[in-house]
Amino acid sequence: MPSDTNRPPERDRSVTDLFGSAIGQISTLFRKEVQLARAELGEKLGDAAGAVMPLAAGGGLLLGALIVLLFALVSLLVSFGIASGWAELIVGLAAALGGYALIRGGLSQLKTSNLVPTRTTTQLSRDVQVAKEQVQ
Repeated sequence: MPSDTNRPPERDRSVTDLFGSAIGQISTLFRKEVQLARAELGEKLGDAAGAVMPLAAGGGLLLGALIVLLFALVSLLVSFGIASGWAELIVGLAAALGGYALIRGGLSQLKTSNLVPTRTTTQLSRDVQVAKEQVQ
């Protein structure tokens, strides 16, 4: 039964070098994937930031229009014979309920998963699988 000390030193060294090289390549691959994830996340955040100004301007205009329309609705209710205070209360409550429903719907759609760099996480999963196969 030959012992491990009888093997030539070159063979031990080449296996060690190969293993070290594979580990180094895997490490470099993961670093590149992290860089890709950062770039992809930065791209997604940049797209979101570019949409903020038009959304804010449109929201401001719509808020003004909504206020005018709510005053018109109060005036309509008063013309039907409802007291001014009651008309304002009815319109205010209806607007508050509608606003609450819209905010809840928007918050349910706003998920952090939309900001996750999906391409990078998929690629990282593949890289982990390949690394496991190479180590075995």
